[in-house]
Amino acid sequence: MNLFHAMSLECGRVVTEHYSTSFASSVRLLHRDLRDPIYSIYGFVRLADEIVDTFHDQDKQLLLSTFRLDTYTAIRDGISLNPILHGFQLTARKYRIDATLIGPFFASMETDIEATSHDRASYSRYIFGSAEAVGLMCLRVFCEGDDRLYQHLAPYARSLGAAFQKVNFLRDLGTDYRQLDRNYFPGCDNGLLTEAAKQAIEKEILADFQHARKGISQLPEKARMGVFVAYRYYYSLFKKIRAVDPARMLEQRIRLPNYRKWFILLDAGLRLQLKQFQ
Repeated sequence: MNLFHAMSLECGRVVTEHYSTSFASSVRLLHRDLRDPIYSIYGFVRLADEIVDTFHDQDKQLLLSTFRLDTYTAIRDGISLNPILHGFQLTARKYRIDATLIGPFFASMETDIEATSHDRASYSRYIFGSAEAVGLMCLRVFCEGDDRLYQHLAPYARSLGAAFQKVNFLRDLGTDYRQLDRNYFPGCDNGLLTEAAKQAIEKEILADFQHARKGISQLPEKARMGVFVAYRYYYSLFKKIRAVDPARMLEQRIRLPNYRKWFILLDAGLRLQLKQFQ
């Protein structure tokens, strides 16, 4: 079984590196004890994302329902022949990631199949399930069974997950609207943001980042560098998006060049040494 466990966890790493080089780089900065569990969470989340975002010629509802059932069965039985789910159940059982987080995640994924726009209430529910709950899954790993620390850091983890997701929404505004017929931001008609609406969203994101930053310095040392680099990457992307005119948001997907990512890595390392979590 050890060979099967190792192969399954390795699959999580492969999925992460194929789909997100930036996130994979951040995971590599975690202590080696934490890497495989975080890879397994990303692999699990990514497969669900693929169902709702990519498999347009398939019965998405059936695929997602089957995947959800297989997830809970794998956690209950402690095994799955799906390597990604086997790796995830190893992590879920070890770190006590349960239905209070997994359920809202699947609810948000199901929303992506059914809904094309959101009001404020459904937007908040979606953010919690798709991002904050995933951040809390990762926090379970980072805290390594310390429930007091988990409860203390949970609000900061939720803010960081929310900030990341909202930045993704701004970055992918055109793709989401034109290819997937989705408007995540309440009041965003035809995929268009007014200047006032964009500024309001940016103010909300900035508040999320500022709150999340207070928690990063309190993370266990094993996790701090990886999380701080991810924070710095998304904050830099956010600053670049703030400089883009709303009318251009539908026309381009904002990215950071590779040299900028390397600078963020070096800068984050220096800031950590100086205890400057900004």
